[in-house]
Amino acid sequence: MMARPPPDPQYILRGVGAAVNTLYFSCNRPDPPLLFSGSTKGAVHIWNLNTRRPEKVLEGHGGSSVIWVNTLSRETVLSQGRDMRVCLWPLSEGRGGEVCDSLYTGSVGFCQCSLLSRGPSSSLLAYASEQMEEVKVMELPSNVPVCSLKPDKKLGMVMCLKIWQPDAGEGPLLVAGYEDGSVLLWDVTQGRPLSSLSAHPEPVMCLDFDPGRQRGVSGSAENTIRSWALDGQQNLQQQESVELLNPGISQLQVRGDGKILAAAGWDHRIRVFGWKRLKPLAVLKCHTDMMLSVTFSDHADPTKRLMAAGSKDQRISIWSIYNQN
Repeated sequence: MMARPPPDPQYILRGVGAAVNTLYFSCNRPDPPLLFSGSTKGAVHIWNLNTRRPEKVLEGHGGSSVIWVNTLSRETVLSQGRDMRVCLWPLSEGRGGEVCDSLYTGSVGFCQCSLLSRGPSSSLLAYASEQMEEVKVMELPSNVPVCSLKPDKKLGMVMCLKIWQPDAGEGPLLVAGYEDGSVLLWDVTQGRPLSSLSAHPEPVMCLDFDPGRQRGVSGSAENTIRSWALDGQQNLQQQESVELLNPGISQLQVRGDGKILAAAGWDHRIRVFGWKRLKPLAVLKCHTDMMLSVTFSDHADPTKRLMAAGSKDQRISIWSIYNQN
């Protein structure tokens, strides 16, 4: 039997007018499902996925590249720019408009923030600080500092990070990738590293972590995606890896159901893998330049889950792939 050909995108969103650095879905809401995109020209587009048009364009980073977008309790948009600020926008009638608050990070790098919701009125924001090897964690919306995480060894700049709350009930954990190729696991409550792993020979460009499987994945400028896991003693252990035909990964994301992994490649392609064993499932081609971002929707109905991918070619592709009950 011949393998089924890769699917085409459901549709393409155009009109950003710049490379698309970052994407974030917000679908489980009474309003229309939304997709947020951040561009290299400093704009955040809020896309209505029913009309497939932007409802609002937020510009508060002085033209500096937006590298991360998220929402806080569905009432506030967060955007991180290369102007060294995280801006907060009210997501109300008219979908926001003016910055209501901002946080100075001091970071000149490309490390994206990570957000952990702790309930309707409290979240933790992890971000790279002006000391480039340091990660700071702050409680929102109170802006109270929680901790500072700085390695004892010289690992270089922090490149990517992810914060999450373990099911066991202990304090939050955070994993960070560094310029020397290391991945470190941090105990946020105690502010100390628990374990480390030499994951890549080059800087760790991107990572994601699946708390359900206690397993993470990372990519770099090389042509290898590597997975790793936590054992019972909170030690990072190398697991499967997969070699790609072409080098360079901009972003990795594990879908919320823990079944598939998507990779945004420098070779203009989106690769999809089975998350359990990193089995290649599809190579998706529709863009004409480097892929910069990929994300999955948070839709409660598994048959309506979407994947979005953003490229340097200024377009956003929307896909429906491997959706099952």
